[in-house]
Amino acid sequence: MKKVSLWAVMVLAFSMLLAACGGSDGGGGADGGYDLKEDGKFTFASSGEFKPFSSTNAEGEMTGFDIEVAEAVAKELGLEPSPQKFKFASIVEGVKTGRFDAAVASHTITPERAEHVDFSEPYYYSGPQIFTRPDSDIETKDDLKDKEIAVSKGSTYAKSAEEMTSNIKIYDSDVTALEALSEGKHDAVITDFVTGKEAIGNDFKIEGKELLGRSEQAIAVAKDNEKLLEDINAALEKLREDGTLKELSEKYFGDDITSDPEGE
Repeated sequence: MKKVSLWAVMVLAFSMLLAACGGSDGGGGADGGYDLKEDGKFTFASSGEFKPFSSTNAEGEMTGFDIEVAEAVAKELGLEPSPQKFKFASIVEGVKTGRFDAAVASHTITPERAEHVDFSEPYYYSGPQIFTRPDSDIETKDDLKDKEIAVSKGSTYAKSAEEMTSNIKIYDSDVTALEALSEGKHDAVITDFVTGKEAIGNDFKIEGKELLGRSEQAIAVAKDNEKLLEDINAALEKLREDGTLKELSEKYFGDDITSDPEGE
C-alpha cells in the first residue's frame, strides 16, 4: 500500500509539472507569457474623446478606429480586449506605471514619450496641420506669429504652436479645440490632418491650411514588457498583410492612412 501511495503521489506531481510547463508558452493562451494587469485580458487605454479614433457612445462604451485596432490586436494575442477610458494627457504615465498594459490612443512617436514607454511599429500615419475659420487670412505658419492657437492637452502640437506664439489655449481634446474654433474662438488650431478632415465632414466651420510635417502613430507599452511589445508588432504586421488595418481605415476615414506614405 505504501508503494502504491508513493507511486500515486509521483504521478500527481509529474502531472502538475506538465500542466505548469504547458501554461508558460508565449504568443497566446491565458496570458501569453506577458506581464498583464489582468490575466487573459489586453487592458488598453484610449481617451474616448477623439472621434473617429475613439469616442464614447450613449451606453458609455468606446468605439472608433483605435478601439477596433486594439480589439483586432487582442484577438491576435489570444486575449480579451479590455478598453479603459482615460484622459489623453495622463495615458502614457498610466502605461508606464502599470495601470494599463498598453495605450492605443493615436500617440505620436516622440523622443520625449519614448523615455517613458516603448512604441510598437506605427499602425497609421498622419501629420500636423493648421486649421482656421473660412474668413481667416492665415495660410501658413508664418501667419501665426503672436496669434491665439488652441491645441489639445498632452499632444505634440503644443510644441509646434510654441514656435509661433506664446498665446496658446489648451483643451482636453482636439475635437473640442476645433469645435471652439468653429464657434468663433481663437485664431487657429493645430492638430493632425485626419482629425481636421473629419471635423470638416461633420460641418465644423473650419478649413485646413499648411501641413506642418509627418507623424507616426503607434501603440505604447511599458518598457519592461518586451514580450508583449514583440507580439503586438507581430499582430500589427499580420493585420497589415491581411488587409485588416486598411479595411478599418477605409471604414472610418474613407482612405488608407495605415500605409507609410514615404514607403519602406
